[in-house]
Amino acid sequence: MVRYSNKKEVIHDLDVSGFFEGWPNHPDDETLKKILCNSQFIQMAIVDVKLVGFINAISDLILTAYIPLLEVLPEYQGQGIGQKLVTKMKEQLQNFYMIDICCDQDIISFYEKLSFNQGYSMSLRNYQNQAGFIK
Repeated sequence: MVRYSNKKEVIHDLDVSGFFEGWPNHPDDETLKKILCNSQFIQMAIVDVKLVGFINAISDLILTAYIPLLEVLPEYQGQGIGQKLVTKMKEQLQNFYMIDICCDQDIISFYEKLSFNQGYSMSLRNYQNQAGFIK
């Protein structure tokens, strides 16, 4: 059974392997744990001690929040976990004026079903840092 949590203290006890399918140079498991711990807001889908999905947000804590990552393990996709994670994150961020997500073209309809509006954005990607930059 999938349980949901936003408690950062459980992250270090979880198996977080298997994420970032298709990324040529993805963050390793320890870097993913640091990403989640350093995010202002998180929602996680957990089965036993296995992280099967997550969403995170960073924010100025006043007006805006940005959701950089939503990931669900391939074997758990199509079960509503991603939608549940987004819904829980929207509840967590409900008092913010602006919640932004940048996504690929093929994912736009997913977010539109969850009340996000398509807009325009620009991004800069330093793919040599795709595995993460840790001070």
